[in-house]
Amino acid sequence: MPPSAASLPPFDAAQALHLARQTCEIEAAALHALGERLDERFAQAVQRMLHTPGRVVVMGMGKSGHVGRKIAATLASTGTPAFFVHPAEASHGDLGMVTTHDLVLAISNSGESSELTALLPVLKRLGVPLLAMTGQPQSSLAHHADVVLDTSVAREACPLNLAPTTSTTVQLALGDALAVALLDARGFRAEDFARSHPGGALGRKLLTHVTDVMRSGDELPVVAPDAPLSTMMRTMSAKALGCAVVSNAQGQVLGIFTDGDLRRCIETGIDLRTAQAAQVMHSQPRSIAADALAADAAALMEQHGITSVLVTEPAPPDQAPLLRGLVHIRDLMRAKVI
Repeated sequence: MPPSAASLPPFDAAQALHLARQTCEIEAAALHALGERLDERFAQAVQRMLHTPGRVVVMGMGKSGHVGRKIAATLASTGTPAFFVHPAEASHGDLGMVTTHDLVLAISNSGESSELTALLPVLKRLGVPLLAMTGQPQSSLAHHADVVLDTSVAREACPLNLAPTTSTTVQLALGDALAVALLDARGFRAEDFARSHPGGALGRKLLTHVTDVMRSGDELPVVAPDAPLSTMMRTMSAKALGCAVVSNAQGQVLGIFTDGDLRRCIETGIDLRTAQAAQVMHSQPRSIAADALAADAAALMEQHGITSVLVTEPAPPDQAPLLRGLVHIRDLMRAKVI
């Protein structure tokens, strides 16, 4: 049992910082050594995983199992179908989840985990390709593997050289290296990543388009170019978007008038009683296409310090663009794009 708090020696802050820095140095050195010894076997592993018609089945016991779960999740989210199977559960029926079309990535620092080595002859009989990630290239696991990836380390960061620390860091890094090489080989794009993360912030940014959040039709504060300022102000108040879009009978955008424009009119002394929309509007409003990402609309607002962007259709060079809608910053916040 661990000692009680009352029996612990006085806390040494300097020693804690020393061990923290030493841990970082040991693990950084191990990662550097890993990168230096990567060779054609890594390329072979990537190629086998790339051309596997089924899934990558990751296995590992203890801390290697925890690392394996993370590697499987990273592979699955970056275009390589993968899942984790616990070796002990595999011996009691879960091995049925593995098919001859799959590939097994087995992780074990010692290469001698009994729960894992018990499965090796069975996997061989099934004809399932086996990749090994082990710190002991002469181990039972390495002997049965088609490709061996060496994750050996000079020492663990643990002062006792016992707790898996450096070795698990190297396993994680090698798993990330496999995932990165695979996503590049597959031509995996940001849009592909978003499709597997629809519920996250990144998914919303990469999957939400302007057309999904824009206002259109009767929701738009549209006025004619000859509309008096009083009419334009009533329209702005009714739609509560802080602006009015000036558009002709053909639906072409001529300009925009905002709360800021009203303040500038007052400051310059324009006669508000006789002013018309065409006289006070801003004739070059910021606009975006309906099929653009909503995140691009947010970036446009941030870049120019505005709260709304018009959505338009392109028109011939000698004609004004057609109005499709409007995106307000509140629309982007509601959709959790920002």
